[in-house]
Amino acid sequence: MRSTVFLLILGLISIIAASRAQGNPNHLSGQTSPYLKRAVSQPVDWYPWGAEAFQRAKELDRPILLDVGAVWCLWCSLMDRETYTNVATADYINQHFVSVKVDFDTAPELVAQLQRAQALLNLPAGLPLTSFITPEGKLYFGAGYLPAERKADKPSFREAAEEALKRYTDKGRIDEESFQLEVVRKP
Repeated sequence: MRSTVFLLILGLISIIAASRAQGNPNHLSGQTSPYLKRAVSQPVDWYPWGAEAFQRAKELDRPILLDVGAVWCLWCSLMDRETYTNVATADYINQHFVSVKVDFDTAPELVAQLQRAQALLNLPAGLPLTSFITPEGKLYFGAGYLPAERKADKPSFREAAEEALKRYTDKGRIDEESFQLEVVRKP
């Protein structure tokens, strides 16, 4: 009986994951930015930058994973292909984060603020820009390109995400080592 229930649950999870991977839209449907349009069919449950994503993060008490990229950025395309289209990685992201995607070319003020914040925190500030932000808008951890698997001294996306989750639980450290962003304005 237990094995039957387990197999049934496993089958349902596979069906849901497969349907997400086959292009069921996330919250980017209707966006006009080329970079965001390209991510509509990714299995990550992306939101555009805005109050809705931050409200959802507050409701779930989860950090925000922010990806800033551009269609012309080779490393952004590589990270999209390797990391964000991987169903297992997307499931992990969807379970632990509220994910937000921003187009570098359509949000210059926001991108400048994010790059300045990461530089002040001594974090990579190029493209792609991978940031981890509290629901209150405090950028507390970040990186640049993160491969799906560890490469030499470059941590994998999963390793960086686990570090971000670990740091998220240390609110005192976040208060000391973060940068408050303007989260109300749209790009």
